[in-house]
Amino acid sequence: MKYYKYFFLLVIIGCSSSKVVYDYDSQTDFNQYKTFNFFEDAGKGLNELDIKRVTYEITTALEAKGMQLAEKPDIYINILSEERELVNRNTIGVGLGSGGRNVGFGISGGIPIESRKINQQLTIDFVESKDNQLIWQGIATSEVRQKATPEQKRLHFQKVIGKVINNYPPK
Repeated sequence: MKYYKYFFLLVIIGCSSSKVVYDYDSQTDFNQYKTFNFFEDAGKGLNELDIKRVTYEITTALEAKGMQLAEKPDIYINILSEERELVNRNTIGVGLGSGGRNVGFGISGGIPIESRKINQQLTIDFVESKDNQLIWQGIATSEVRQKATPEQKRLHFQKVIGKVINNYPPK
């Protein structure tokens, strides 16, 4: 039973796809950057718990690429989140009918189903620490359930950040 719960959770999260775009300075040699850290005010638009989730996922992904978190880094990372609420108002149709040769009647109706999701745009900027110039940017747009559990949020950010950081460094 325990495994079914996690499988169902992954199926639900997997259905909400995220779109990722990125841009970078083509004149930059990204091999020179070995260390990173976050701007002090990184995470605008996120609550404190989500900031911790996002910075953890970015740190984990960059460390897997051989980079290190440092006090005096080569690059600083900024995180910005913009959200807007989406309300999906669908209905399920129900109908009953009966009919004979020339006589017939039917009843139909709709059952409203309303789900609330949040359209989230997460922007991750990599800024060179020496001259404060933007060198790389990844933007992920995805849908998040409004009443997501902490575990659902963790898995969501893990998936989204993984897709974004997968494009760094540019090839």
